[in-house]
Amino acid sequence: MDVAAETIGTDAYECALRALHHRDRTAFEIDEHLRGRGFSDDERAQAIETLRRTGLVDDERFTHARVASLAERAGDTLIRARLAEAGVAVELVESALEEIAGEVTRARRIVERRGISAKTARYLHGKGFSYEVVAAVIAEGDGGELG
Repeated sequence: MDVAAETIGTDAYECALRALHHRDRTAFEIDEHLRGRGFSDDERAQAIETLRRTGLVDDERFTHARVASLAERAGDTLIRARLAEAGVAVELVESALEEIAGEVTRARRIVERRGISAKTARYLHGKGFSYEVVAAVIAEGDGGELG
Protein backbone atom coordinates (compact mmCIF):
# COMPACT_ATOMS: atom_id res chain seq x y z
CA MET A 1 0.00 0.00 0.00
CA ASP A 2 1.44 3.39 -0.91
CA VAL A 3 1.45 6.49 1.26
CA ALA A 4 -1.50 8.06 -0.60
CA ALA A 5 -3.65 4.97 0.05
CA GLU A 6 -2.69 4.94 3.73
CA THR A 7 -3.71 8.59 4.01
CA ILE A 8 -7.05 7.92 2.32
CA GLY A 9 -7.73 4.97 4.64
CA THR A 10 -6.82 7.07 7.64
CA ASP A 11 -9.19 9.76 6.44
CA ALA A 12 -12.08 7.27 6.35
CA TYR A 13 -11.10 6.05 9.80
CA GLU A 14 -10.91 9.61 11.14
CA CYS A 15 -14.28 10.42 9.59
CA ALA A 16 -15.75 7.33 11.26
CA LEU A 17 -14.24 8.31 14.61
CA ARG A 18 -15.84 11.73 14.35
CA ALA A 19 -19.20 10.08 13.70
CA LEU A 20 -18.73 7.87 16.76
CA HIS A 21 -17.90 10.90 18.88
CA HIS A 22 -21.58 11.87 18.92
CA ARG A 23 -23.12 8.45 19.63
CA ASP A 24 -22.54 4.73 19.30
CA ARG A 25 -23.29 3.43 15.80
CA THR A 26 -23.55 0.10 14.03
CA ALA A 27 -21.14 -0.99 11.32
CA PHE A 28 -23.96 -0.42 8.81
CA GLU A 29 -24.47 3.15 9.99
CA ILE A 30 -20.74 3.87 9.81
CA ASP A 31 -20.61 2.38 6.32
CA GLU A 32 -23.52 4.56 5.18
CA HIS A 33 -21.93 7.62 6.79
CA LEU A 34 -18.64 7.01 4.99
CA ARG A 35 -20.39 6.17 1.71
CA GLY A 36 -22.19 9.51 1.92
CA ARG A 37 -18.84 11.23 2.20
CA GLY A 38 -17.51 9.59 -0.93
CA PHE A 39 -15.17 6.94 0.46
CA SER A 40 -14.58 3.85 -1.66
CA ASP A 41 -15.70 0.34 -0.72
CA ASP A 42 -12.16 -0.62 0.28
CA GLU A 43 -11.65 2.50 2.39
CA ARG A 44 -14.93 1.95 4.20
CA ALA A 45 -14.25 -1.74 4.78
CA GLN A 46 -10.77 -1.04 6.12
CA ALA A 47 -12.02 1.67 8.49
CA ILE A 48 -14.88 -0.52 9.78
CA GLU A 49 -12.59 -3.51 10.28
CA THR A 50 -10.22 -1.36 12.35
CA LEU A 51 -13.14 -0.03 14.41
CA ARG A 52 -14.44 -3.55 15.03
CA ARG A 53 -11.00 -4.89 15.92
CA THR A 54 -10.48 -2.13 18.48
CA GLY A 55 -13.99 -2.52 19.91
CA LEU A 56 -15.16 0.95 18.92
CA VAL A 57 -17.89 -0.57 16.75
CA ASP A 58 -19.74 -3.52 18.24
CA ASP A 59 -23.20 -4.25 16.85
CA GLU A 60 -24.07 -6.55 19.74
CA ARG A 61 -23.22 -3.92 22.35
CA PHE A 62 -25.12 -1.30 20.35
CA THR A 63 -28.17 -3.57 20.08
CA HIS A 64 -28.38 -4.37 23.77
CA ALA A 65 -27.95 -0.74 24.79
CA ARG A 66 -30.47 0.52 22.23
CA VAL A 67 -33.05 -2.12 23.12
CA ALA A 68 -32.70 -1.28 26.82
CA SER A 69 -33.10 2.41 26.07
CA LEU A 70 -36.09 2.03 23.76
CA ALA A 71 -37.82 -0.51 26.03
CA GLU A 72 -38.67 2.21 28.52
CA ARG A 73 -41.07 3.80 26.05
CA ALA A 74 -41.56 1.50 23.05
CA GLY A 75 -43.12 -1.78 22.06
CA ASP A 76 -41.38 -4.61 20.29
CA THR A 77 -42.58 -3.54 16.84
CA LEU A 78 -40.99 -0.09 17.14
CA ILE A 79 -37.82 -1.51 18.66
CA ARG A 80 -37.45 -3.97 15.79
CA ALA A 81 -38.06 -1.22 13.21
CA ARG A 82 -35.52 1.18 14.72
CA LEU A 83 -32.85 -1.47 14.89
CA ALA A 84 -33.58 -2.67 11.36
CA GLU A 85 -33.01 0.93 10.22
CA ALA A 86 -29.62 0.78 11.94
CA GLY A 87 -28.76 -2.41 10.04
CA VAL A 88 -28.83 -4.74 13.03
CA ALA A 89 -29.26 -8.46 12.33
CA VAL A 90 -32.65 -9.86 13.32
CA GLU A 91 -30.99 -12.50 15.52
CA LEU A 92 -29.24 -9.83 17.60
CA VAL A 93 -32.49 -7.92 18.06
CA GLU A 94 -34.44 -11.01 19.12
CA SER A 95 -31.68 -12.00 21.55
CA ALA A 96 -31.71 -8.55 23.14
CA LEU A 97 -35.52 -8.50 23.35
CA GLU A 98 -35.42 -11.77 25.30
CA GLU A 99 -33.35 -10.06 27.99
CA ILE A 100 -35.77 -7.24 28.78
CA ALA A 101 -39.16 -7.16 30.46
CA GLY A 102 -41.99 -8.42 28.30
CA GLU A 103 -44.08 -6.08 26.21
CA VAL A 104 -47.13 -6.39 28.49
CA THR A 105 -45.07 -5.51 31.57
CA ARG A 106 -43.58 -2.47 29.84
CA ALA A 107 -47.01 -1.33 28.64
CA ARG A 108 -48.42 -1.67 32.17
CA ARG A 109 -45.67 0.62 33.49
CA ILE A 110 -46.63 3.25 30.95
CA VAL A 111 -50.31 2.93 31.84
CA GLU A 112 -49.43 3.34 35.53
CA ARG A 113 -47.63 6.60 34.73
CA ARG A 114 -50.13 8.01 32.23
CA GLY A 115 -53.40 6.59 33.49
CA ILE A 116 -56.05 4.59 31.69
CA SER A 117 -57.58 6.47 28.80
CA ALA A 118 -58.11 6.35 25.07
CA LYS A 119 -55.23 8.80 24.79
CA THR A 120 -52.90 6.35 26.57
CA ALA A 121 -54.10 3.54 24.31
CA ARG A 122 -53.30 5.64 21.23
CA TYR A 123 -49.92 6.54 22.73
CA LEU A 124 -49.06 2.87 23.30
CA HIS A 125 -50.12 1.88 19.82
CA GLY A 126 -48.09 4.76 18.35
CA LYS A 127 -45.06 3.57 20.29
CA GLY A 128 -45.14 0.15 18.67
CA PHE A 129 -47.13 -1.88 21.16
CA SER A 130 -49.36 -4.45 19.50
CA TYR A 131 -53.12 -4.03 19.50
CA GLU A 132 -53.45 -7.15 21.68
CA VAL A 133 -51.07 -5.76 24.31
CA VAL A 134 -52.74 -2.35 24.33
CA ALA A 135 -56.21 -3.90 24.64
CA ALA A 136 -55.05 -6.21 27.43
CA VAL A 137 -53.40 -3.58 29.62
CA ILE A 138 -56.14 -1.01 29.14
CA ALA A 139 -58.82 -3.63 29.85
CA GLU A 140 -56.97 -4.80 32.99
CA GLY A 141 -56.99 -1.37 34.49
CA ASP A 142 -60.47 -0.52 33.24
CA GLY A 143 -62.16 -3.46 34.90
CA GLY A 144 -62.21 -5.41 31.65
CA GLU A 145 -64.17 -2.81 29.71
CA LEU A 146 -62.68 -1.09 26.72
CA GLY A 147 -63.98 2.24 25.50
